[in-house]
Amino acid sequence: MARTLAIKGSRKLLNAWAFYDWANSVYSLVISSAVFPIFYGALFREAGIEKVSVFGGEIARAPLISYTTSAAFVFITLIIPLLSGVADYMGNKKVFMKFFCYLGGFSCIGLYWFSLENIYVGLACYFFGLVGFWVSFAINNSYLPDVAYEEQQDKVSAKGFSMGYIGSVILLLFNLAMVMKPDFFGFDVSISDTIKETGDLAEINAALEAAKNAASLKAMKVSFATVGVWWIIFAQYTFYYLPLGNKKEGEKKNIVLNGFKELKLVWYQLGDEVKLKRYLIAFFVYSMAVQTVMLIATYFGEEEINWGTDNERTTGLIVSILVIQIVAIFGATLTALASRKYGNIKTLIIVNLMWVAICVYAYFVVTPTDFYIAAGCVGMVMGGIQALSRSTYSKFIPETTDTASFFSFYDVAEKIGIVIGTFMYGFVAQYTGSMRNAIIFLGVFFLIGMLLLTKVEKKDKA
Repeated sequence: MARTLAIKGSRKLLNAWAFYDWANSVYSLVISSAVFPIFYGALFREAGIEKVSVFGGEIARAPLISYTTSAAFVFITLIIPLLSGVADYMGNKKVFMKFFCYLGGFSCIGLYWFSLENIYVGLACYFFGLVGFWVSFAINNSYLPDVAYEEQQDKVSAKGFSMGYIGSVILLLFNLAMVMKPDFFGFDVSISDTIKETGDLAEINAALEAAKNAASLKAMKVSFATVGVWWIIFAQYTFYYLPLGNKKEGEKKNIVLNGFKELKLVWYQLGDEVKLKRYLIAFFVYSMAVQTVMLIATYFGEEEINWGTDNERTTGLIVSILVIQIVAIFGATLTALASRKYGNIKTLIIVNLMWVAICVYAYFVVTPTDFYIAAGCVGMVMGGIQALSRSTYSKFIPETTDTASFFSFYDVAEKIGIVIGTFMYGFVAQYTGSMRNAIIFLGVFFLIGMLLLTKVEKKDKA
């Protein structure tokens, strides 16, 4: 029996679209924010080294992963418009969304074999995991005006982010249990009989600690595989109901380059869409800061906070990330409610002002308690600003079936912002010798973004 396609605005279609956040958000939490940064640092500490030989040179661990991340986002920035052009002309953007979902999912599974001995394979899996997540997420974003009417978009966008936070927290809690109690999940924490028989108490305790650390690292690797499996399996619900895509009419020439031509066309259209153009400029500025905070929060907490022992640092960082995710569920919902009462732009202005205050507070954060408070504040505004930014853009774009090109422009702007934001953050931190100074620098971006948002709905004089 042929399957009846879900119609635009239907609960079934809206739920299926939002459910992709549930499927893929485990990547951004477990891989990007929580377990992988901790695993990566522990891997180098376990080996007793700070540098590794890659591409014919010695590179320290922090710059190595930073360069890989930057390279991935440059690639993402180039590939999104290329794909959007092909998708618009062929009307098959779901095919591309599936491909990059599977690329990201299997790359996460491949991280199970990440090691210093197989550093190229590990970095490739990390690289393509990033690519798969961001490209498939961008394509899913472009479906928003296709599946939801304007009055539904704020609510369903917030619902997607909330579902993503809930799903990712569930998996992270399971992974955290594996990492903290590896023996309960069947990981080997035994020591040799020789040490048991001949070693003194200190040697036995040291051997037990080493065995537990090795088992925890193994559990982290397994957690990467669980992300890939979760992502691929739960994405099937979304793929079942999403339409194939809107097929653009007209002659099909130079399809591969049409995405870049479409970006150019979108840029020209912005000349007539004053409100949209002003909003995009503001979004570009504050999004640089938002995405940079999300990428560096764990590294900031690891380096700048006085945790005490290594175990306390690991537990504290993961608890902080959990606090962010849980609070973000309420933050995204509250922001959607505020936007309905006060309007999208006014709400975004207030949220940016809150980000400025958080950056100032973060400059003085020292103790774990301080960091937990900062994490709660970040969670309150992180989900809200992302969900509302996405739905606001969807409302401002003109009536068109060419949604993939407009959203590719949005995503390219966001990704260029990430490259610039992370580079500027690293430059300020390196030049001044403090990550705290770099946080204040990000606060300036939020302040500028807030000021630019005040001009979005300002009427020009005749």
